[in-house]
Amino acid sequence: MQFLKVHHPVDAREKDSLQQFLEVVPTLVDPCSEEADIRHVTVSAIVVSDEGDAVVLHLHKRLNMWLQPGGHIDVGEDIVAAALREAHEETGLPVRHEREGGVFVHLDVHPGPRGHTHFDVRFVVRAPKVTPTPGVGESPEVRWFSWDEAQAMADAGLIGALQATRSLLGMN
Repeated sequence: MQFLKVHHPVDAREKDSLQQFLEVVPTLVDPCSEEADIRHVTVSAIVVSDEGDAVVLHLHKRLNMWLQPGGHIDVGEDIVAAALREAHEETGLPVRHEREGGVFVHLDVHPGPRGHTHFDVRFVVRAPKVTPTPGVGESPEVRWFSWDEAQAMADAGLIGALQATRSLLGMN
């Protein structure tokens, strides 16, 4: 994850997350395994419509908050593939990366379940603006929001990710 060494955080929260990431993750035996340590890398996707006018969020079952799709990395899976898989599983949309190899946009360190700490690496992905059809067992509430709607309901970590995505896509 060399790309983090040249990343410019969008706000103070992301700056703190980046510092924690660079200090902690290299010390972990298996950074992507939720079994190896209570601190581990997760991924998420900022799903942007092909037109660029909307983003997909899902109502997280446990947290009861509207969030971007994301989750844990499967054994042997790289983070770029994991972000795409999670976005597809949680939205049912035919997602694709903004560019081949993925486009990293944001980083956030936050509490996860069971006392875990998630070091969340976020990527920009694209999808056609069709009705989301999440997989079985995923959030039943998934929908498109305008940028302003998403920003208004987002928590601090998602606000930074939305701002970084808009900036990356030249939408400020």
